[in-house]
Amino acid sequence: MKKLIVSSAVLAVLAALVGAWVFREHTRPPIRIGILHSLTGAMAISEKSAVDAELMAIDEINAGGGLLGRRVEAVVADGASDWGTFARQAGRLITEEKVSAIIGCWTSACRKNVKPVVEKHDHLLIYPMAYEGLEISKNIIYTGLAPNQQIVPALKWSLDKLGRRVFLVGSDYVWPHSVNAVLRDWIKGLDGEIVGEEYVFFGSSDVGSVVEKIVALRPSVVISTIAGESNLAFYRVLRESGIQAKDVPVVSLSVGEEELRDIPPGDAVGHYSAWGYFQAVAREENTSFVRRFRERYGQDRVTADFPETAYFSVLLWAEAVREAGSPEAALVNEYMLGQSIDAPEGVVTIDPATRHTWRSFNIGRILDNGQVEIVWSTDHPIRPVPYPRTRSRREWESFLNELYLGWNHNWANPVPPVAAAGRKDKLR
Repeated sequence: MKKLIVSSAVLAVLAALVGAWVFREHTRPPIRIGILHSLTGAMAISEKSAVDAELMAIDEINAGGGLLGRRVEAVVADGASDWGTFARQAGRLITEEKVSAIIGCWTSACRKNVKPVVEKHDHLLIYPMAYEGLEISKNIIYTGLAPNQQIVPALKWSLDKLGRRVFLVGSDYVWPHSVNAVLRDWIKGLDGEIVGEEYVFFGSSDVGSVVEKIVALRPSVVISTIAGESNLAFYRVLRESGIQAKDVPVVSLSVGEEELRDIPPGDAVGHYSAWGYFQAVAREENTSFVRRFRERYGQDRVTADFPETAYFSVLLWAEAVREAGSPEAALVNEYMLGQSIDAPEGVVTIDPATRHTWRSFNIGRILDNGQVEIVWSTDHPIRPVPYPRTRSRREWESFLNELYLGWNHNWANPVPPVAAAGRKDKLR
């Protein structure tokens, strides 16, 4: 009888210990990750889908047991399509919300404003958007396409397949100006001809004068870096002006399946888009990704390069946390280098030397159902080269500095006072 009583006591102690362990595991603070995108304003058309993809990735991590025995919690912040707001929200996520990292930004102007914030706090920004390059920061991991992974192959394909008379058009901020500088260098080197170069104020629908010049010049191809809602007006006015894709095709570096949900099919059909990923990528991993995304958000939803990159960016961060054994930002930043996963588009790897990511590349033709038919792809991931070798790094940095100073210490051309008075998403 005494032996039975001792055994019961031991069992009681063991049960208490197990209960305490379970309670502790369930009450340990979550690992927090900041999600910083535009949920309102001119860029919401493009950025909301990235938030959806990031939240899906976080839920999948939690369904698999979380990280380091802890749940992952997303802290979502709205950059409101305003550069100053992005910077303030980044500071709040770091100092008040205590996030392990921030995944966010679309435009280079917002990234340029967030960059000094993460550097000041020695924190970590994961940037999932294709961009102009010309930057390496010890506090940023660049998972979007570098210029040699999007701009250069898109141009080479355009010159070979569409013609050599090129018209450049973009929104009036740092990304399009920088992209067009890269394009000018390459077009000259490849014996192409630039017949025009025009810009539209960020978020503006006033595209009439730009389209008039395209109509008058009839280039072989228009390469577009127009961002956000301005694309709705651009493609509509092109069509209304009698421009058809078979005569003057547009190759966009910013429009994907998500933006095409808001552009009437007849406005963009037949034009082209250049990205690392399209929903049409024929891989089992992508089929599964698209299915899970639609099961979660609705069968009418689409995937695109930006949400796909945002999705695998979360997974790369999670792998770094596991290997580091800690969510501490500086440590995770170190362990991000060299991370590699089999993403929906294929294998992606963070290059330790440049902090950019090896990525795939595709050219797609826009269909009348809002989807994109892939017409050309690389057969392997492309190594990132953030500083195009047509100029020295010092020359590129001088180019950026001239833009910044010329815009009165801004990363976008300030909107004229008359236009600004009617804008809610005022640039800063």
